[in-house]
Amino acid sequence: MSRRRPAWIYDQGEEPDYRFSFANERTFLAWIRTALALVAAGVALDVVDLPGSSHAQEVAAIALILLGMIGATFAWARWALAERAIRRAEPLPSFGFGAFFAVVVVLVALVLLLAVR
Repeated sequence: MSRRRPAWIYDQGEEPDYRFSFANERTFLAWIRTALALVAAGVALDVVDLPGSSHAQEVAAIALILLGMIGATFAWARWALAERAIRRAEPLPSFGFGAFFAVVVVLVALVLLLAVR
C-alpha cells in the first residue's frame, strides 16, 4: 500500500513508467494554464470598458471566469482518472469536456463580437 495520496489513484495497479506519469502531469498543467488564462481574461474583460453593451461584456466575463474554474476542476479529475488508468493498464478515459470547453469559448467570443458592433 502506497503512502501517496490520493490512495484511490496510487493504490491501484502497478507503478507505471515515469514518462507516462510525467506526460499526464504535463497535460494537467496545460489545462491549468488554460484555466488560469480564462480567469485572467474574465477579470480583464470586467475591468476594461468596451464599446457596446456592458451587460454582454459582464456576462462574457462571468462565463470566462466560470469556465476557468470548471476547467481547473476537470483538469484535476482528468489527471486522476488517466493516472489510475495508466496504473491499471486500461484505456485512457475519454475527455468529452474538451468539446464543451470549445463551444463555450466560441459562444463567449460571439457574444463579445455582437456586443461590440
